[in-house]
Amino acid sequence: MAKKEEAREVLVIASKIKAHIRDKKMMCASDMAGALSDKVRALLDDACARTKANGRSTVREGDL
Repeated sequence: MAKKEEAREVLVIASKIKAHIRDKKMMCASDMAGALSDKVRALLDDACARTKANGRSTVREGDL
């Protein structure tokens, strides 16, 4: 059996996500904050790789 993946820190504010979705007259599942954090983490990892490839150490908006 594979080792369970360690819980990752949530990078987004769950209440803000829920409020935004609620403003759209929709409901928010309880696992949305974790899933969105995973997407944000992937975007940031890609931006960091792009920054490093360009010989910089400062991640900029354009790296997203």
